[in-house]
Amino acid sequence: MIDKHDLHKLCGGRPVAIVGAGLVGAGWAIVFARAGLHVKMFDANPEITRKAVPLIDTQLQGLHRHGLIDEAPAAVLARISAVDTLAQAVDGVAYVQESVLERVDVKRQLMVDLDALIAPDTIVGSSTSGIPGSAFALGLSISPRVLIAHPVNPPYLVPVVELVPSPETATRTVDVADALMRAVGQAVVHVRKEVEGFVLNRLQAVLLREAWALVQEGVASCEDVDKTVRDGLGWRWSFMGPFETIDLNAPGGVADYAVRLGPLYQRIADSRGHDTPWDADLIGHVEAQRREHLSHDDLEARRAWRDERLMEFAAARRTRDPRN
Repeated sequence: MIDKHDLHKLCGGRPVAIVGAGLVGAGWAIVFARAGLHVKMFDANPEITRKAVPLIDTQLQGLHRHGLIDEAPAAVLARISAVDTLAQAVDGVAYVQESVLERVDVKRQLMVDLDALIAPDTIVGSSTSGIPGSAFALGLSISPRVLIAHPVNPPYLVPVVELVPSPETATRTVDVADALMRAVGQAVVHVRKEVEGFVLNRLQAVLLREAWALVQEGVASCEDVDKTVRDGLGWRWSFMGPFETIDLNAPGGVADYAVRLGPLYQRIADSRGHDTPWDADLIGHVEAQRREHLSHDDLEARRAWRDERLMEFAAARRTRDPRN
């Protein structure tokens, strides 16, 4: 639940900045604006910013339709301002959410630029999907105030955010970022050691590696793999995690499950090397199967369909989950 009192205390009435206005950055703009914060949004490519504004408007309309925002969409959108320069974006802000290209050199240059621009108490969160902060955010005066704040896309519908400090991140930075994310309605995961991919993408990577291997070996089609998750594993995973799942799946709980099925999982793990990348033939094979179910021309419409389903799910969780 969004706590506007905490937000006021944390930000002191100051806005936040979004640097990088692609899908992730635009999503973050919605997260902060719907919570009541003013947002300044900047992208080095003005065309990306231009496209972000109508996208945000469309998503706000959907959120309002599903009862996920109480205000009129126009009122939330009015709190988001597109600006022309990085200096304008970060001037006077309490927090910066970086969502630029997933490249170390680009992120490093941005950190150097921010080092010269932001206030001495401004915190910077990076949306990077798997690059540790130590790869681009060390050795600067702002380094103690930089950490990873990795979301799932779109962050205004899937609330989890991973907070990952670098070796130079101050404890207070983590504490403030935690409080801010909770106050804007996100579910915080603390990653306590730097590791490539953090937690979410490391878990996803294991599932994806096996999914591709099953298709490559002719064990199952792409559609049947998707069906196994969509109509099987995903039903439970939509409201509980893997440890709670197995804790409930054996009479004696998680330890009983480990004794019963641990050897099977070890044999499965031992049967896999995963020592080669997905090659061109395999990628082409998977691409062909996916295009049988969804043409390139329909990708954008299917993304909109996905977001509508996520909105329905978010609305249901709001009314049924006592933790929300």
